[in-house]
Amino acid sequence: MDVDHEIDVRGLNCPLPILRTKKALAGMESGRTLRVLATDPGARQDFPAFAEQSGNVLLAQAENQGVFEFVLRRR
Repeated sequence: MDVDHEIDVRGLNCPLPILRTKKALAGMESGRTLRVLATDPGARQDFPAFAEQSGNVLLAQAENQGVFEFVLRRR
């Protein structure tokens, strides 16, 4: 999937992955996409909840060898 921006929050624990994602999305234009790479196991629940609460769209979610990948579209 093509994305416009990517941030790497691997090694950071809650709430830092969400806070960094929120900051990255705030600097993006509406409709742009952001890929987030995280290792915090809580991210599996945090990112869908964040997307729902913030009005952004969670387009994709995957896990590969302990790395969680999330793709969000800016509202």
